[in-house]
Amino acid sequence: MDAAEHIESLKTTNGAKMLTADQTPATDRPLRETVRDTLRTRIFEGHYAPGARLVERDLAAEFNVSRLPVREALRMLRQEGLLSDRGARGAEVSSLSPKDVEDLFDVRQSLEVLACRLVAVRATPEDLGLLEGLLEEAERCLAKGAVMEAHRANSDFHDAITRIADNGFLKAALEPLQGRMHWLFRHVSDLPELIQEHRDLYEAIASGDPDRAAAQSASHIGKYREQFPDDFQKTEPALHRKKK
Repeated sequence: MDAAEHIESLKTTNGAKMLTADQTPATDRPLRETVRDTLRTRIFEGHYAPGARLVERDLAAEFNVSRLPVREALRMLRQEGLLSDRGARGAEVSSLSPKDVEDLFDVRQSLEVLACRLVAVRATPEDLGLLEGLLEEAERCLAKGAVMEAHRANSDFHDAITRIADNGFLKAALEPLQGRMHWLFRHVSDLPELIQEHRDLYEAIASGDPDRAAAQSASHIGKYREQFPDDFQKTEPALHRKKK
């Protein structure tokens, strides 16, 4: 069950009992993470445009949960840079200036190139199987027209690389940026090309050659830096909004 489905399962048309984080079944993820993931997806898909306010009270009522997991979810999204604190006005969906985007690409290129270098040396056969499985998932989703699901699989591919690199300091540096990095991916319009880029990166990692993996990672990130739209601020709010 994904985050959105889990949230929907908490709702009823007849006013189900409100759940708290402590009442979430032990086999499920913490409720705050489920709420966070749902809100993050809405931001990525353009349901919440930059500048949109997210009010704790309203979200708790919408999801039929207590305010505590919503408060924690909003806090985590602030840490990722996807939300800005507006004091009494609540949380607001952040916007990125062209300078912010350029700076983010600079940091991403430095850190992800290092991650790929480490993964080429440290990845186990199981790790490589996980990466290949995410590539296949992206391809399956694209084939059936599930664009956002393909985007998620592509983002998960990069997140898996960070985990497999097994460097605590690198992970700590990347995690607060991952929400914004995933946001960058949502501006890629040619998904077949992106998936092929990821397959090329996977093959470089699987070769066990850290120099090849680092070079492929740098090329991959540099290519999408060049392609990133100059007018992204105009296209962002509706870019990936689901068709009704």
